[in-house]
Amino acid sequence: MIYKETGQYKSSYKSDHAIFPLIQDKIAFSTLMLIAFLVIPFVIDSYWEKAILVPFLIFSLAAIGLNILTGYCGQVSLGTGGFMAVGAFSTYKIMTSFPDLNIMIIVLISGLITAAVGILFGLPSLRIKGFYLAVATLASQFFLVWLFNKVPWFYNYSDTGQITVSERVMFGVPVTGATAPPYATYLFCLVLVVALGFAAKNLIRSKTGRSWMAIRDMDIAAEIIGVPPLKTKLTAFAISSFYIGVAGALYFAVFLGAIEVTESFDIMTISFPVLFMIIIGGLGSMLGSFLGAAFIVTLPIGLKFIMVDMVGLSAVTAKHFEISIWGLLMIVFLIVEPHGLARLWSIAKEKLRRWPFPY
Repeated sequence: MIYKETGQYKSSYKSDHAIFPLIQDKIAFSTLMLIAFLVIPFVIDSYWEKAILVPFLIFSLAAIGLNILTGYCGQVSLGTGGFMAVGAFSTYKIMTSFPDLNIMIIVLISGLITAAVGILFGLPSLRIKGFYLAVATLASQFFLVWLFNKVPWFYNYSDTGQITVSERVMFGVPVTGATAPPYATYLFCLVLVVALGFAAKNLIRSKTGRSWMAIRDMDIAAEIIGVPPLKTKLTAFAISSFYIGVAGALYFAVFLGAIEVTESFDIMTISFPVLFMIIIGGLGSMLGSFLGAAFIVTLPIGLKFIMVDMVGLSAVTAKHFEISIWGLLMIVFLIVEPHGLARLWSIAKEKLRRWPFPY
């Protein structure tokens, strides 16, 4: 079948441990990138931009960040919404303080600020873990949202408490603001996701990534063999928060354009959905981050089309079904296939590689 390895020989360590060891995977990924960069920008409209593609890219980035912390390092976190709020408000303050600064630099600086905040809230992980760490990160979610609500400096003393993005351009084309064309916002997010996605994949395959997985599997044994728990855990919190902060910056500046922190970064709006993404997509899997984000973003659209447009039920009923499906799938995947959709794809690929005698 399509995944036969006949004639594909690995003659070096580098080729044997490549990101895409099979030529079929290289072709598939290259084709996907060509379509993403050279086809979609010419056919995209505002609906596909706002409803599917840009949310998928932003939440994929947030899922990668949470997967680094929870899936690869084993540190449970429920504060994703709070850290995305840090990225969003950092972007707003930098944009208003430095009106001529490039938007790409602003987004990356916002990620670095969020990384510093992540290190601060990651300190309890040195003493507690599991359920207690989840509660500590949940506290960070509520604290950060409260802070951005109660300190007027963060929203420049606006009477409404709402922050609004100003227009920024890249190569002469607006990528933020009301006049930004759909292809520009899409390409801006796509470039960041591809670049940071490759960086995360290579980081996971490095010594740092192996240290994360050693801490995840058994932290005491990892410390005995020389893995420093302080450095390893705080590094995971920092890098995870950086990715989530960049996602928060894009969520505010590119996707929404104007936010109110209580509604936009609530635990039910951001933190739980991103956690569901990595559980359904696959813990400890880069592919799972994208599959989970795609599923969570497209599920409400599919339910609306079937239940509201075709059957005639109310939108509230479709929303109830959406939440019920989330919970049901989480239970099913945790019991039947804890590694999520990514593992199901891996099993299917293995069967194709061994066709016509799959086991």
